[in-house]
Amino acid sequence: MTNASSTFKERLAALSPAVLKGLRRGIEKESLRVKADGTLVQTPHPAVLGSALEHPHITTDFSEALIELITGVHTGVEACLDELKRIHQFVYRHIGDEVLWGASMPCSLPDEKTIPIARYGTSNIGRAKTVYRMGLSHRYGRRMQMIAGLHYNFSLPEAVWPLPGLPGPNEGYFALIRNFRRHAWLLMYLFGASPAVCSSFVAGRKHELRELAPGTLYMPHATSLRMGRLGYLSEAQDSLAVSYNNLESYTASLYDVLTKPYPPYEAIGIRDARVAGDGVESYKQLATSLLQIENEFYSTIRPKRVIRSGERALHALRERGVEYVEVRAMDLDPFSPIGISANTVRFLDIFLLHCLLAESPPDTRAEIEAIGRNKQRAAQRGREPALLLDRSSATVELREWGAQVLAECEPIAAALDAAHRGAREKHAYRTALADAVRAVEDPAPVPSARVLSEIQQSHANSYARFGLERSLEHARTLRNEPFSSEVEARFARLAEESIKKQKEIEATDKTPFETYRQKYLSRESLEVQSSV
Repeated sequence: MTNASSTFKERLAALSPAVLKGLRRGIEKESLRVKADGTLVQTPHPAVLGSALEHPHITTDFSEALIELITGVHTGVEACLDELKRIHQFVYRHIGDEVLWGASMPCSLPDEKTIPIARYGTSNIGRAKTVYRMGLSHRYGRRMQMIAGLHYNFSLPEAVWPLPGLPGPNEGYFALIRNFRRHAWLLMYLFGASPAVCSSFVAGRKHELRELAPGTLYMPHATSLRMGRLGYLSEAQDSLAVSYNNLESYTASLYDVLTKPYPPYEAIGIRDARVAGDGVESYKQLATSLLQIENEFYSTIRPKRVIRSGERALHALRERGVEYVEVRAMDLDPFSPIGISANTVRFLDIFLLHCLLAESPPDTRAEIEAIGRNKQRAAQRGREPALLLDRSSATVELREWGAQVLAECEPIAAALDAAHRGAREKHAYRTALADAVRAVEDPAPVPSARVLSEIQQSHANSYARFGLERSLEHARTLRNEPFSSEVEARFARLAEESIKKQKEIEATDKTPFETYRQKYLSRESLEVQSSV
């Protein structure tokens, strides 16, 4: 028995049924609001849904038209998905004939300048959120920011620590993160659902896409164009080699790019001298550093901690450590009304536990570069027969490597099923794993293959038609399912309370915005005091 397999078995044995039943998860799901004809809405975030600044479950991302739905933290898979469904249902009851676009790559988009940036009111924190988004528009363009994704937040009960070789959550979560990054290509292959785009998305940009039909571009073996070069990538961030070896190396890497001016962004400037006054329109971005704030770092996974009011995310990590991880590599599932299925959630649990339990050596600059290459190959060519990935100093077929990872996941799936004995589905985790094993052997059932097949066979080679028909179908499903008056009343109350909270913040916020901005972005806001 090798040391690696011995450590894996030791760690798995240390996860009691109570720990496995206590896995915590939450979902953040973005969707574009579109008209019934599939074009982007130009209207503000509906007031009836509450304050996007303060509502705990319904907010916006980059645009007024890009809604974000957020569940609480759940130990049950079905409970988490049920809450996500209820949030969708409430939204659908209050957006008239609008529809939530069910795919990650956007609908037909209007002129870049007419895409509405999200607004959060007149408080300093609300203005900062809008100015940050203005910075994104200057740096990357508004169309790129209209991509939607699904974030999966995952943590283990505190009682699990220490695990053999992992004395605490910081060491454990960073070991998980390193392995996740090594194997994230497998999630893109299995769950990527964006092999095609509307041509409006790349208008005026260079690309390598092929035309499937007028208005629709694609790559024949792509899995997730969202995660490829057309998605959340930039030359500036490509230059980063952030280390995930420990909390100190990670936070030091981010501290540098959050505090040092970056010449191309210095050229943009902070303020627009042509705009009078100190309103948000007079600002171009929050800062001239490579990252304005921590959220601008486009990683497939992030170490996270719930932050206190006014606190910087990096400061929270440095002071109190990692609380959970945020998986950011998931496309929306266009075949699910809520963007993700129970099978996918269960596979994510298995996969993330594998990332935690397997040996996770320190990363190196060479490996970080190989991880980037593998991510791009899987995103753009993942279903290509005999596709090769870089592993150590050799190459290996994606399907061979994927089969090896999934084989190592078998005892984890068995342990999860044993922990959930008596549940509605007795072999739910092993079923989710078996589906993945079959998909690695033959890509026909993976979402990217299904999307292309439907576009070609049922929608006249039109991505826009595919996206709209699926979205309308999901809207009908969610509108027709039962929705209790008690749940309606609770969400209505949350909406009213969120608006009240925003007004209270605005009424007491007397600090000039420029003073607030400089203090919030100061080096001191990122540092932990020596007395702590």
